[in-house]
Amino acid sequence: MKNLDFELECFLEMLKIRLIEEKIAFVYPNQNIRCPTHLSIGQEAVAVGVCKNLQKKDYVFSNHRAHAHYLAKGGSLYKMFAEILGKEAGCCRGRGGSMHLTDLESGFIASTPIVAGTIPVAVGAAFSCFIKNEDKITVIFLGEGATETGVFNESLNFASLHNLPILFICENNLYSVYSNLTVRQSKNRDRVKIAEANGLIAKKYFGNDVIKVFDATKKAITQMKKNKKAVYLEFDTYRYKEHCGPFNDNNLNYRPKEEIDYWEKNCPIKITQDSLIKNGYPLKEINVLRENLKNEIDEVFTSALKDKNSFFNIEVESKIYR
Repeated sequence: MKNLDFELECFLEMLKIRLIEEKIAFVYPNQNIRCPTHLSIGQEAVAVGVCKNLQKKDYVFSNHRAHAHYLAKGGSLYKMFAEILGKEAGCCRGRGGSMHLTDLESGFIASTPIVAGTIPVAVGAAFSCFIKNEDKITVIFLGEGATETGVFNESLNFASLHNLPILFICENNLYSVYSNLTVRQSKNRDRVKIAEANGLIAKKYFGNDVIKVFDATKKAITQMKKNKKAVYLEFDTYRYKEHCGPFNDNNLNYRPKEEIDYWEKNCPIKITQDSLIKNGYPLKEINVLRENLKNEIDEVFTSALKDKNSFFNIEVESKIYR
């Protein structure tokens, strides 16, 4: 039986991430945001379901599509907004933008836009914890496209060789930019079997049900600690927006309508909201909570936007970067 309070907590975290990214999509065309942005609208359940199993001391690394991971691990919303607006108050002082997020206090170590670039760094962090005998878990979020790189296989091997406390979390959203998985990887290629062949515990799950993601991750962490083995988990999910930017790109016709319809029916927010209502939580209350979150997000964004200490208008810094 589901714990209604916990399910509501997960729902609100996912909903907040969704509303934050919808806010970014809405304001992006006005040119205040000075960097490319990769939205994870549609993929929120993986970030929340995984990170709900982690403690503050645990490490998380991410990729170019990092907002959800950063927020789910407890990263500061104000610092994230300030960062993508190019403000000195940003988590990288406005110099990194959307794809270079960090919040050391919450354990979100880094994200980079280089495909698979943070995988070996995360393995290095896990190795450091192993050497120092620290009771920490390291999580690296990656896309299925990153599994096509050589460093992915090398990292799996090293993690397995040293029995590192690391979870490789693959968000399989089926696409790398506009290329479907089927035109990039052989139909006989099995990423779970690749991880198993390297000695990892490996499983594949549906990634849009946050409670199932949470349960799968919890089980994996228990197995990892018991068996002293690294873990690879793959979650099938889907992004609703274009690869980079705030718009829907369904008109480009590279994604079949039937596929889009299927994943929209299986929206992680909808799945959990339907479950809450079925178990007795009123829709009216959910709508009130949604409006409260919208107001909170608007206030934080407005505050960050009004911050006059922008990287782009600080003379002393501009001299350094000439």
